[in-house]
Formats: sequence, C-alpha cells, structure tokens
Amino acid sequence: MQNFKYIITIFWLIVFSFNNASTAQKLDSKEINRLQKLAQQVTIIRDNWGIAHVYGKTDADAVFGMLYAQCEDDFKRVEMNYIDKLGRLAEIKGKAFLYNDLETRLLINENEAKADYKNVTPWLKKLLNSYADGINYYLYKHPEVKPLMLSHFEPWYPLLWTDGSIGAINTADLSNSELKSFYGSDDKFAYVEKVKDMQTGSNGFAIAPSKTANGNAILYINPHTTFYFRPEIQINSEEGLNAYGAVTWGQFFIYQGFNENCGWMHTSSNVDVADLYAEKIVTKNKKLFYEYDQKLFPVIEKTVTVSYLENSKLIPRTFKTYFTNNGPVMAKRDDKWISLKSNNRSMKSLEQSWLRIKSKNFDDYKKVMELKANTSNNTVYADNKGNIAYWHGNFIPIRDKNLNWAKVVDGTTSTTQWKGLHNPSETVHLFNPQNGWLQNCNSTPYSVAGINSPKKENYLPYMAPDGENFRAVNAIRLLSKGTNYTLDKVIADGYDTKISIFEVLIPALVSSFEKNIQAENPLYNELIGPITVLKKWDYYANESSVATTLANEWGYKLNPTIQKSYIDQGKMDQVENTIQFAKTATAEQLIPQLQSVVSELKTKFGTWQIPWGDLNRFQRFSGDINLSYNDAFESLPIGNSAAIWGCLPAYKSSYQIGTKKRYGYSGNSFVCAVEFGPKIKAKSLLAGGNNGDPKSKHFMDQAKMYQKGQFKDVLFYKEDIVKNAERTYHPGE
Repeated sequence: MQNFKYIITIFWLIVFSFNNASTAQKLDSKEINRLQKLAQQVTIIRDNWGIAHVYGKTDADAVFGMLYAQCEDDFKRVEMNYIDKLGRLAEIKGKAFLYNDLETRLLINENEAKADYKNVTPWLKKLLNSYADGINYYLYKHPEVKPLMLSHFEPWYPLLWTDGSIGAINTADLSNSELKSFYGSDDKFAYVEKVKDMQTGSNGFAIAPSKTANGNAILYINPHTTFYFRPEIQINSEEGLNAYGAVTWGQFFIYQGFNENCGWMHTSSNVDVADLYAEKIVTKNKKLFYEYDQKLFPVIEKTVTVSYLENSKLIPRTFKTYFTNNGPVMAKRDDKWISLKSNNRSMKSLEQSWLRIKSKNFDDYKKVMELKANTSNNTVYADNKGNIAYWHGNFIPIRDKNLNWAKVVDGTTSTTQWKGLHNPSETVHLFNPQNGWLQNCNSTPYSVAGINSPKKENYLPYMAPDGENFRAVNAIRLLSKGTNYTLDKVIADGYDTKISIFEVLIPALVSSFEKNIQAENPLYNELIGPITVLKKWDYYANESSVATTLANEWGYKLNPTIQKSYIDQGKMDQVENTIQFAKTATAEQLIPQLQSVVSELKTKFGTWQIPWGDLNRFQRFSGDINLSYNDAFESLPIGNSAAIWGCLPAYKSSYQIGTKKRYGYSGNSFVCAVEFGPKIKAKSLLAGGNNGDPKSKHFMDQAKMYQKGQFKDVLFYKEDIVKNAERTYHPGE
C-alpha cells in the first residue's frame, strides 16, 4: 500500500509540473555529447575519507565537478535545498508548509532570478551554467536516482539562494503565524513555524603570529548547523582557484574554508538587515492605495499560487498578495498593514560569495567586502602574511540614527527609507588587534578582542544589536591566557566543554535550597543528593558526569529568557538576563524544576544518577533528511553540551518520539583548524561522515572521531591527495 501511495504521489507531481521548467527533460544526443566532453575536462580524486578533490582547467570545469561530486554524496539534500528556495516544500511535505512556501515566494522572486541570469556577467554565467550541467549530467548518468521533484536543474537556481547561511532568509521578527493570519485567516489547519532563533550558533577564532608557536596565523572554523548540512570538498582550476572547506549542499562556492593565501569563517549575525514598515492603506474607487509623502500610490497586487500535497494529490491554492514601495505586506499589527523591506537574494551577493574564495591577500579580501552584499554573516579572517581581521556584518543599510529599527517604523514617509549602504570602513570591524586574537560566537563585536575590542559608543545601535552569550565568555577566558598556539592547541580550546552559564545558575539553586529546604522537609531527602552533586561540580561537561545531566535537564525547565542568544536593540543579552534571573529567582522558580528532573530520570531509568553520556547520544543509521532515532539501535555517548549553555563544542540534542534518551541533531558539524605557513597545514572533522548513503564506508567513518574530538589531517596538496587516493575518475565514470 505504501508503494502504491508513493507511485500515486509521484504521478500527481509529474502531472502538475508538466509545464514547469523543473520537470524531467530528456537530453538529446548533442547535449549528451557536450556534457561528456565537459566531464573529460574534470578529474575528481576521492581521498581515503571520501572527500572529493576536484580539478578542472577552468573555474567552470571545477564547478561542474563540484556539483557532480555533491550529488554523488547526497543528491536528496541538493534537491531539497532548491525545492525550499523555489517555494515548493508543500508539494512534498503537505499543507503544513503552505505558508512557508508563501513566505519564500513573497521574498524570493523567481522572475527576478531569471532576469538576473539573462544579465549576468560572462564569468558568472559560465559558473551558473556549469552548476546546472554538473547536476543534470549526474542525473543522466544515474537513472536509478529518482528525484522528488527536480529532474532538471536550471542555471538560474543559484540566483534564488545567493548566501550560504543556514538561515539566509531574513524577515525581521515576523512569524509564519502572522503571515497565515493575514493571508489565510480562515485556514484552521496546523502549520510549521520557522524557527527564528536557531540557538545553534557558530564559533570563529583567529590567532595572530605573535600568539602561535610557529609564527603563523591560525584560523579556527567551527560552524554550528544541523548535522549533514554541509559536506567537505576541495576545488581547483588553472585559473587560480584552490579552495577547501564546507559547501552548503547545492551551492558552488566554499562557504567556510580557506585557500593557499587566506581563510574565512562566517558566524551568523544579528545585524539589522531587514525592517518592518507600518503602512497607511486607503480604499478609493474600490481600489487600494498606500500613502507615501502625503501622496497616494496604488498597492501592487500579485497573484501567487502555491500547491500542497494532500491525499496523494496536489491542491493549488491561490493568494492575492500585496506590495508597497517597501516590499511585500506580511502581517497586520494594531490595524495597520506591515510590509517588509529586505534583501534576501541578489546577484551581487552571489558574486561576493564566489570572489572571496579566490582572494590572494588581505587587500583582495577587503575589496570583496566592499561589494556590501553579505546579508547574514560576520566574518573572522586570517592569512599567510599574519593578518587577522573581523567584520561584524557586511550589508548594512544607512538609516535615521534617531529611530529604534528593531521596532516597526512609519512607512508613509521618505524619512524612514534606507539611504544607501554603509561602507565596511564605517561598520564594526577590527584588524590586527594588539592582543593577537579575535573571536566571535554569534556574540557582540564589542568583546571580539577582549579589552582591544571596538567601542560600542563609536557605532550606531542597528550595526550591532547582538549581545553577549556564554560561548563568548568561554572563548575570551581561554584566548586571553593562551600562548604558543598550534593546531592541536587551538582545537583543544575549541573543545573546552565548560558550561559557563551554570557558574551563574547553580550557586543560586544551591543557595535557595539551603535557605528554604530544611531537613524535616520531604524534599530535602529527595534532592540533597542531586544538590550535593551539583555543588561539587566543576561545570565541565563530560560523558561520565551526572552533574552535567542534572544541569542540562534542569536548565531547559527554567525561564526561557536565559536561552535567548539573539536580542533586539536596547534589550538585555543572555548573560545579563541570566545574571538578573539568578539574583531574583525565588525557590519556586528553581527547586520544583530540579525535583521534576529527578522524578523524570527515576521514572525512565530507575535512578537519577545517569551519566551524561548514557543520556546524550549520537546516532545515524539512515540517510534520510528528517532522521528518526531508536533507543534499541547502536549509538555513541557524547560528552559535549548545547551551545546555549556556553559549551564551545556545541551539541544540541533532544528527546525524540518514543525515546528515553536524547539524540543530537545540530551543533559541531564541519570543524577545521588551519595554519597559514609557507605550506598550508589543516585538520578537520565531520559529524558522522561525508557521504549520505548508509551503504557507503564514508557514512560513519568519522563518527568515533567525532565522539572523541579527534581530527583528521586535511589533504590540501595534490601530491598528498594522490598518495591517499581511494578513487580517481572523470564525472560519469
């Protein structure tokens, strides 16, 4: 029956999409011959970890091989990323994703992407064409692969998704519930709310030669994403391309990585890059107008049709949507329509994403930053001349400094319009600080170099509303005292498991217990054991620690404000919120929560004395995008903890349907440390392995290393790659 339903589902997808450019297209003999010739210009060497090292004569050749290799490793993730960016998730996942797709269609315009492709510069058009050619050739050579939807990829697809960030779409603080309320107030069905604050984070460190053992700059690359979100790859050409690092599935640039000259690490930024406007809407002669500078302009109406899968059929749903000069209308607040001004895709952003990976030196990289098109990232940088640098954001609109841009502003006047973009020299940045190190952990730039950090009073509030968090507290503690750094020492600091939030919270709990719970109280005997364990704890997470279990479980039951890492202008940050909570928390806000943890552990396991590694597990037995977990299947104990508590090697886990144990799904994924000496030295690690097929030897070949934080040597130079080659081939062979 399940197979029958699957066949029916695919049938309706084909029927509905017959006239769409994304449907299957048979390649004629001329096209096949062209692609085969392209493939012969590309060589892929797979090393003993299954990492693809791609060599081509031109940059376009390298892109062809890169996308072919990505599809070999995990085509379904390549495809799903573009189904998402096309606003067609509901066609696969059902009605619950209808408003996710509507949001995407409002913010990422397919026709604009197609127009950009027609007008793109010749060098970028070659790359876009090769992107599509590489995927389409893979599908031609692998007829056994059955795409969910996209049987033919178009060269304009990358212009839908021009930023490599996991959360590239910025909607300010608008939610899917508001969008649904505005455009579908009669819809009663459940929907999936997009998570605005992922609470995963990323860490980037740059160490100057003055602080390293060999006198070379070192970069630590530690993005925290959902597991298996980015593979590891290297691309080379005879046009000056030689870049290594993490690429988001389906994109053709190295998102976080390095070349022979320099390296770049991106952490997600909370710089204000999207704004909400309250519109004044007037009805005149049965037509809608918006007021702007005391004049009326017609509201732009666009029909958007989104389809969703229901009972094995695709059901089209048509929306009449509205736009003003500020952008799409997304919500209604206080009886006013709210429009969103944003920059969620741009050709210049895609150009910047590519050009940065070919930077030859610091001046090159600064020139790329002057494109001002990176909308979601902070940048931590290091190079082979010993430079280290930090930029907080890159795309920052110039605005009225007297307004709080975290709030809705007046859309009826030109005084609230953006006045161009700030030059990088005007934004928060720091080059080669005297202290010899830089760090960012999705935190304020005003602690990026300790006492040598930029000063908050010198910058406009919307440039850096980000507050401090406990990962940054940890990073500053370590880097402030570190000297003679090697790759291994940088990795050791990056894997320091101190959970610094509990240095604030646990003393408050212990004090409250000792003041309020006397020996004659039944709670005393129930909790004195756990309290004693927590009181003696050194605040470091590890597999054998019972205190780590108690603290983690307890923390999630406390006031949720202590988990909020991103803040708006003028709000207290995570560290301030936690300190305030610890000072003022009553016994009722602290002790029943611990009692609940103890009770739950006893119910599940018969005892509260559960080592963290027995509860906190790593499991991967399926290549599915939406993973399932099972206590009966093999898994590995993990000693790391969640980023929100301040653990630098982030490991976010949760209970899954039907499990007693917690299973990790995001945090440390691709991690890499790079030393920029006369020759590149680097070490890296992936969650599980580089291949998404459970039958592949590279599906779980790094899992036990991941468990222990043991890194592999990066093979960067061809002679080393050839010595460790597992397979050498042209695409299609």
